[in-house]
Amino acid sequence: MSATPAGAPMLVSVVTTTYNRPDALRTVLDALAVQDDPRFEVLIADDGSREHTHAMLAAFASEALRAPGLERLVHAWHPDDGFRAAAARNMAVAASRGEYLLFLDGDCVPRPDFVSRHRTLAERGYMVTGSRVLMSPELTADVLAGRLDGPLARRPLSWWIGQRLRRRANKALPLLRFPDSPLRRYRSVAWRRVKSCNLAIWRDDYAAVDGFDESFVGWGHEDADLVLRLARHGVRRKGGAFSTEVLHLWHRENPRGNESENRARVEARFASGQVVASVGLSAHPAAGEALRVLVGG
Repeated sequence: MSATPAGAPMLVSVVTTTYNRPDALRTVLDALAVQDDPRFEVLIADDGSREHTHAMLAAFASEALRAPGLERLVHAWHPDDGFRAAAARNMAVAASRGEYLLFLDGDCVPRPDFVSRHRTLAERGYMVTGSRVLMSPELTADVLAGRLDGPLARRPLSWWIGQRLRRRANKALPLLRFPDSPLRRYRSVAWRRVKSCNLAIWRDDYAAVDGFDESFVGWGHEDADLVLRLARHGVRRKGGAFSTEVLHLWHRENPRGNESENRARVEARFASGQVVASVGLSAHPAAGEALRVLVGG
């Protein structure tokens, strides 16, 4: 991690997961390229995508107009060895430089003030958990095919209400903007309904629990486990709804063969008191990982 220059805002590291879905990732990157935040970097946490994702990232880096606040774009890749989102995120965090980590999925489109809204909500001793608007297959197809008139992320609330009435989105009102307030602070930390597609954590808190636990194999609940261990460390939860909503492109559900086992493991950790990951951030960088700096130094 690099030190923040005197008088400069802290650097926010946006860690964005992806796996073999370059069209969705390009839509997310286009939205990150127009963020209004003064100082951030983007780390692509790639869980083993093939060459078409590499080529898209190279094209984006050379062609796209970029937000003035975007300091770095880094592609962190490891070989495809099954669903290893926890390891991919830890790999990207190890390559990051920011004081504040903002986790985003490569199929969740941020609005132009997404990073700056999270910056506003950042508070020592808290993690911020956000939510998402789920888009229908039909709306997702229109977005990825370029059939909308203008960027998805800049659509006004009235447009989203129309999509909700047409059942092309599951909600719209959370796209309203409410300010920070004590009401956002949870009285207790619940691990259920936490989404790592919209989650912000101070880097030193993340390091203290050694990040995501890579012993969780396959889809499911590694994000809940992280939140539980952060709570054991003393980090409280803060709500990012009605401020940081992301727009989730539809996709078929991932195989969930390990969900029950992973859920049982999280529930067992209520009793164990475990704080530090069994295998986590400290395991990186690791053999087989590759880093490409596409923008910045």
